[in-house]
Amino acid sequence: MLSPMRGGAKVFQDPMSDRPEGKSQASLNDPQARPRRDMKDVEREDRFSDTSGVLFEQAMAQTRMAVCLSDPHQPDQPIVFANRAFRRLTGYDEQDILGRNCRFLQGPKTDRHAVAKVREAIENEDVVVVELLNYRKDGTPFWNALHLGPIYDSKGELLYFFGSQWDVSDVRAARAEERHAREMARELSHRMKNMFSVISGIVNVMGRVRGVQKEAAEINSRIQALGRAYETTLDEASVGVIDLGPAVRAILEPYDVDDQIAFMGNGAQVPFSAMSLIGLVLHELAANATRFGAWADGANGQVALDWQRHGNEVVLTWIETGGPRVAGPPEETGTGATIMDRMVKAARGTIERNWKPEGLHAVLTVPFVGV
Repeated sequence: MLSPMRGGAKVFQDPMSDRPEGKSQASLNDPQARPRRDMKDVEREDRFSDTSGVLFEQAMAQTRMAVCLSDPHQPDQPIVFANRAFRRLTGYDEQDILGRNCRFLQGPKTDRHAVAKVREAIENEDVVVVELLNYRKDGTPFWNALHLGPIYDSKGELLYFFGSQWDVSDVRAARAEERHAREMARELSHRMKNMFSVISGIVNVMGRVRGVQKEAAEINSRIQALGRAYETTLDEASVGVIDLGPAVRAILEPYDVDDQIAFMGNGAQVPFSAMSLIGLVLHELAANATRFGAWADGANGQVALDWQRHGNEVVLTWIETGGPRVAGPPEETGTGATIMDRMVKAARGTIERNWKPEGLHAVLTVPFVGV
């Protein structure tokens, strides 16, 4: 409701005010002061617009959102309304707020650039959303997401500026933690790349010294596969889970078989720790397809790769078609298959291989702690 203010200005009275019922601030300070008028006594031009104005005032007074109104027609644009939520947010009493410009919430570390954006919006009668570092009455800072905009009457004349405030200190802290985690992840990514490079270099040197360059090359191919699996996922490691799709594509990218592979997986997410096993198994399957299966020289076969998450496990399905006809499982188990089987077993997972005439069908199941 409207009540008189110094200089004849009108102040919106909060129905949720802590003052004694029926008493205005003026009457509390001066017994001879004119009593607060009821809305029915206020002229039409002083209202927002008929009945809707009353509803608006009551809604703004009772909402949990911190709200204030300022009068652009008075010197220094003072606040003429501040609801209970605003008072709770800032710690100020109503008599400390009304009649003052909202800059009293600013302090030594308030960003001047952000304040300038607010000033510009007021000058242009524009809407702005900006985050400001404000200060409560007791001096404690808080991050305030301020939404500021003009309010017009039915003739399009500017009446007030509306401001809603939201304490986003926790949100800002979470953002800072996330940025820090991502910076740490990028540093870890850099160090992991260096580590894989060092290991690869050692393997190459030892292979040359001992005359086992072919074996060294096979080992290095697996090291590089692990590196690719981690390279695309380290930025996401800070949140504990990674999107499997981008990682799968990165692991298989060096095989340059875009036209011979169909990625059919969904947007499954898996723990970061599961990528070692997934990366190595996909490398072994791809290497086998390149030497003997759908991607072998002279073959124009296809691979369908699917991945789905079911509860606390992810299932990858590898299906080859169109390659050399398969008579059955190989007579001997290769080194890659042996390594793969041991890693799957150590992770308490399973891998099933079915050599069908049209190609290898393999299903990898990787269990993990629920995320």
